[in-house]
Amino acid sequence: MADPTATHAHGTQHDAFLAENDVHRRSVAKERKLSLSAKHVGEDGGHNSADDLLTAMGYKAELVRSRSTLQVAFMSFVLASIPYGLATTMYYPLVGGGPANIIWGWVAVSIIILCVAASLGEITSVYPTAGGVYYQTWMLSAPSYRKIASWICGWSFVVGNITITLAVNFGTTLFLAACINVFEKEEGVGIFAGETWQIYLIFVAITLLCNIVSSLGNKWLPLLDTFAIFWTFAGLICIVVCVLAIAKNGRHNASYVFGEFDPSNSGWPAGWSFCVGLLQAAYATSSTGMIISMCEEVEQPATQVPKAMVGTILLNTFAGLVFLIPLVFIMPDQATLAALASAQPTPPMIKSAIGSAGGTFALLVPLLVLALFCGIGCTTAASRCTWAFSRDGAIPGSKWWKQVNVKMDVPFNAMMLSMVVQLLLGLLYFGSTAAFNAFSGVGVICLTLSYAVPIAVSLLNGRKQMVDGNFYLGPLGIVCNVVALCWSALAIPLFCMPTAIPVTAEFMNYASVVFFAFFVIATVWYFVWGKKNYQGPPTHEDAILEARRTSVISHQQSK
Repeated sequence: MADPTATHAHGTQHDAFLAENDVHRRSVAKERKLSLSAKHVGEDGGHNSADDLLTAMGYKAELVRSRSTLQVAFMSFVLASIPYGLATTMYYPLVGGGPANIIWGWVAVSIIILCVAASLGEITSVYPTAGGVYYQTWMLSAPSYRKIASWICGWSFVVGNITITLAVNFGTTLFLAACINVFEKEEGVGIFAGETWQIYLIFVAITLLCNIVSSLGNKWLPLLDTFAIFWTFAGLICIVVCVLAIAKNGRHNASYVFGEFDPSNSGWPAGWSFCVGLLQAAYATSSTGMIISMCEEVEQPATQVPKAMVGTILLNTFAGLVFLIPLVFIMPDQATLAALASAQPTPPMIKSAIGSAGGTFALLVPLLVLALFCGIGCTTAASRCTWAFSRDGAIPGSKWWKQVNVKMDVPFNAMMLSMVVQLLLGLLYFGSTAAFNAFSGVGVICLTLSYAVPIAVSLLNGRKQMVDGNFYLGPLGIVCNVVALCWSALAIPLFCMPTAIPVTAEFMNYASVVFFAFFVIATVWYFVWGKKNYQGPPTHEDAILEARRTSVISHQQSK
């Protein structure tokens, strides 16, 4: 008969060995993760507190936290991609009203979007996860309606990310064609025909390039975003100095630049025409909340992401004015405005000031490069939100899309899903050249709706959870919430409207059609499958609150 004491001692030694082995295994895994991410963890243990909060939310930390405050701000800046985003959508304010629509529309929308960013920043400081607005909607909503609210918000967020990415890459394609055509055979006849199949193939090439860089070069993306900042302002300086110094056709006075408003090109009443022209600014700033999907790759998302969103809007406002005001000063007069009001009027506008095709193309190169940076950034953000929504089982085939490629450190399958959807939607261009307008319009609509849902739910609940956040704005937050919701109520129907009347098949705004199609698909999928099977994000309110308090204390002690 075995000695019980010896058996117990042996068991104790065995347990100790297993425990020691487990500690060693965890230590190796931790060292490997730190090595892969190249983290610079401070004594405050910031990364650990962020991962602890994520764990409390019910998720496993699968992505490397490699972005600092500046790097996430730089990515947010690249997502908006000023001045590229303004250059490719110049058509809308030109038709809507001209100079005053361009300048004051940009200022007005920037102020409004600042309120949207502040509102989202407050909520993100409480719930910093890649699920973004859809997760926040779930946590802020009452149990009676949280499932349907988060479902609608999540699908709007995913569709908005994908279609905005599509619009960026398609806009780059059209912009490239316009840049090539500054080399004219004769006036008004470019050297590149830009047949439908040619445009689509270029779009495919740009989309593939953005996905290749985003997937294979993930660890270098923060450096790419940093470089993009300096590239942007260097390009801005070159454009501004050259167009103002040369100004071959002269310069307008200040009263024209800041006061000229002519809605006759749109056919709409003056007030509505001005609002239609806001699509330029709304498109350029629609990416504001996309950066939330990067929360699980940011060192201190509860503080860094809100600061980045708000700070980027201020930087974008300044960069936009630096770009737009000089262009309006050298803009051809009203007699030739109709000729410039093509899909991409910015290249011929700059050429009219420079007078040289070669010089114009050289000035447009910085914008083309920035366009690629923007496409890469949007591709990255879209893949993260698609992955996060799949992680909670909301997208068909979620078991494939929620996987993370450990070697690349990216949700590669979700990225490929997003890319395939974009390429398929791009085929709509064969049916109508107005497809780009539909892509940009539906992207703005969907993102605007997805931003509005958590803000509205938070406001209706008295903003109780916001008090615990690191970005709590107090009474100012209420003002920002109201402004953001008023903008949403205007923007959603506004961007379903045609740019000009009378409406023709060629210039019809198909954004409402695309948006309705996605909405129907999402609704049908909810009642067919989601209502019964979709359980939403994991819910651990008490654990989240405790982890958040620990994170706040850790953050305060580090100061």
